[in-house]
Amino acid sequence: MNARRLIPATALAGAVALGLVSLSACTDTSDAAADGGKGGKLDVVASFYPMQYLAEQIGGGHVAVETLTKPGVEPHDLELKPKQIGALGEADVILYLKGIQPAVDEAIAQAGVKDTIDAATLTKLEAHGTEVGHDHGDEHAEEEGHDHGSEAGADPHVWLDPVKYAEVAKGVGSAFEKADPDHAADYEKNTDALVKKLGALNTEFETGLKNTATRTFITTHSAFGYLAERYHLDQEGISGLDPESEPSPARMKELQEIAAKDKVSTVFFETLASDRTAKTLAGDTGLKTDVLDPLEGITDKSRGSDYVEVMRSNLTALKKALGAK
Repeated sequence: MNARRLIPATALAGAVALGLVSLSACTDTSDAAADGGKGGKLDVVASFYPMQYLAEQIGGGHVAVETLTKPGVEPHDLELKPKQIGALGEADVILYLKGIQPAVDEAIAQAGVKDTIDAATLTKLEAHGTEVGHDHGDEHAEEEGHDHGSEAGADPHVWLDPVKYAEVAKGVGSAFEKADPDHAADYEKNTDALVKKLGALNTEFETGLKNTATRTFITTHSAFGYLAERYHLDQEGISGLDPESEPSPARMKELQEIAAKDKVSTVFFETLASDRTAKTLAGDTGLKTDVLDPLEGITDKSRGSDYVEVMRSNLTALKKALGAK
């Protein structure tokens, strides 16, 4: 992550204090103000779309969910306004995934909200570089992999594996039950429904990708390591875990060789980051391009209106590119 995107801790502390002072200054004693102006609902702040989706699905009508990352904003690039940082301290629950957005991680640490849920602690993280599946050695993982700020080298993109995402959902459900015991039964019921939905999605991926002409796919952003491992595929990333990192000429040459050897047909790019390197590689190798969405945000360009719909579109794109039988 580019250092210029980070907010110094001293600035964050000042912004938090400023935000909290300004928030308290406009507080009155009305019933609406007493319950945070949310109509008695649990006030949940989610860091970006995959966390927002969990909060909405599990919380249902008992939560008011706000997201720090607006649609169309690349989450890795997010810079928080002082007002957003200050408002964090007023939340009942903060739900985030440490390691994706360093500016958010630091602001949340400053906010000191009791019910702060780090999704990265609810499942096991693994280290992934530009490639997952092939044993090419570690040189590219070291050269072009990216440490987002969680444990060294850990890949935070767990939501792209429906099984791991379901594990996170269970942890979020339990945390909501503790934060709002009066509605615990509903949170438990909603969590069970979501886990069942994710289980069905996992079955669709398992079935759809069982028999393919090739197991290798090339993508600009190495976000699909967990998905590749789950369904026995080989991810070859042009860049590392950071979508903005530039590949070396040696890496581009290696990808051309891999594409020829493994009969790769398609280079995938995503909607929220530049498609330049994908189109360059595709042009050099005579390959097609298509979208494989890392689901870091939903926009009008997304192939679906929510997590499950976009994941199904990803499955369709993978089946086509890999030659599913």
